Formats: sequence, structure tokens, C-alpha cells
Amino acid sequence: MPINLLLDNAELDLSRAQILVVDDKPVHIQTIYNLLSDDYEILATTSGEDAIDLCYDTPPDLILLDVIMPGLSGLETCRILKQNEGTRRIPIIFLTSVMEQEDETACWENGGIDFITKPVNPITLKNRVKAHLTLKYQTDILANMAYIDGLTGIYNRRYFDEHLIKEIEHINRTHTDSALLIMDIDHFKQYNDTYGHIAGDKALKIVANILKSALKRPTDFVARYGGEEFVILLPETYLDGAFYVAKRIQENIKLANIEHIKSKEKVLSLSIGISTIAQSNKAEMNIIKHADSFLYQSKIAGRNRISMPEMVAI
Repeated sequence: MPINLLLDNAELDLSRAQILVVDDKPVHIQTIYNLLSDDYEILATTSGEDAIDLCYDTPPDLILLDVIMPGLSGLETCRILKQNEGTRRIPIIFLTSVMEQEDETACWENGGIDFITKPVNPITLKNRVKAHLTLKYQTDILANMAYIDGLTGIYNRRYFDEHLIKEIEHINRTHTDSALLIMDIDHFKQYNDTYGHIAGDKALKIVANILKSALKRPTDFVARYGGEEFVILLPETYLDGAFYVAKRIQENIKLANIEHIKSKEKVLSLSIGISTIAQSNKAEMNIIKHADSFLYQSKIAGRNRISMPEMVAI
């Protein structure tokens, strides 16, 4: 579908939107529920602390947040959510019964996208919620297009490069480790020369789907790094766990039984190199080069191999 039609039809998907209402007074939550529940899924909590936990676990599409609450205030809650990578893009509309000029400034400075005064005007509430949800949906479409590989439908190199930097920052904070797999389809140029580029594109899509299906955790992700090369990042995973994933991938590629008469295996296969971020001195290019060096070892050992530190060309 053309991008203009996707953006114009953004409202069509709003019925699936989740809105989190945060207010220490249940009667206010009930009022908003009565106004919005016919159009959206409404979640609710009465404290900023619970709101943060809920958002970290399952980020909603929009938050309606009371400014004045016991414990964490709405402003403090918003500021914390805006500092977290997983929640900073959630649009937050403040609800407040006090709106002096300094209060408005505080809402903007702490990350709010809008504010509504209490008691809420039903028409104002509905229209502002709809407008901000539509804008978020359109923004998500454009961001998704920028980070998704057009052929395979998985993440592209741009997303991988940005995500890897964030993963390094996370490891520096938590002192954990993560594994990186770099994979290359064996003799793919010969495959294209033999079967044609249409068959080659189909093979890339099949491989991408196999890689995606091999990942079991929501934090794991696969990207097309370029041409016939793919990368997988496995957060909080060490070499033994990464090796297990690599073996499962190779077994599933073999089961796909994609004919490749120019290959020694006579079917499409993958060479894989594995490294971990900690072993690569936690520098972006070092991590990639380290894993790529083991990919090279898999290739020179005959391809269709897995290579990694302390275990080469299995």
C-alpha cells in the first residue's frame, strides 16, 4: 500500500490501541473509562510506581496521567518514563485541575505531549486522544519503514547498528554479556547465477523467516546486514547459548531443503561466526569484526560451519 494511503488510513487501527489511565482517585478513572472504553482498551492504575512497572512490562499506546498524586507525582513518573528507551516514545497527556503558567511549563519540560484540565470535557478528551493516537500510529509507520528491510521484512542494518550501541550501553550498566551471530549464505553468488535473482530473493526470504523463527525471546532479534549476510543479537546470552541457537538455525536451514547444485552440500547452507560483546572490548566495530573473523574461519574450514572463541569450525 502506498505510504500516503497508510498514513491516511491510520485511524482504522486505533480500535486496538491501549490507553493507560493513571490517577489516584478511582472515580476519575471510572469517568475516563466510561468515555473511552467503547473505542479503546483501557488499562488503569492509581500510582506512578505501578504505572512505571506496567509500562516497562507492556508499553501502552498512550498514557493519561494525573499530575498530583501521592508517592511519585505525575511529573516525576513522566520524567522516568522518558528516560527509558522502551517507554520514552509513549505519548503522555497530563490531567490536572491546576493549570497556571508554571504548571504548563512543567508539563512540557517533563515530557508531556499535551494536557487536559479537570473536570474533563468529554469532547476535548476524545478528540485529543484520537489526534495523538493517530499521530503516534503515523510516526510508527514511518519509523518502521526506515528500519525494516524491504525484501525480507526483518530489521535492516541501520536498525542493527543503532540497537547494538544501546545494547553495549546496557551491558556497561549491568555487567552482563550478549552474543552476536554473523551468518552468510554459502556460495550465494553461484546460487543466483544458477537459479536467477527471483529465486535468490525467494531464498533470502526463506532464510530470514527461518532465522526469525529460531529466536524464542522477545529481546532477541535478527537483521539483514547486507546482501546474503544476516546478524542475530542475543541479549544476556553467553557462548553456549549462542551455539545452541546457531545449531538450531543450521538444522532448520537443512530441513528447508533448498536445492543448490553448485554447493558441496547440494542444498542451501549457512556459515556462522559467533562472538560476545564482552570478549570484543565493548566497541561497536570490534564486536562486528570479532564475530566476522569467526565467520571467515567457518568459510575457510569448508563452509556450513559454526566458529567461535575456543571452538572453531564445528
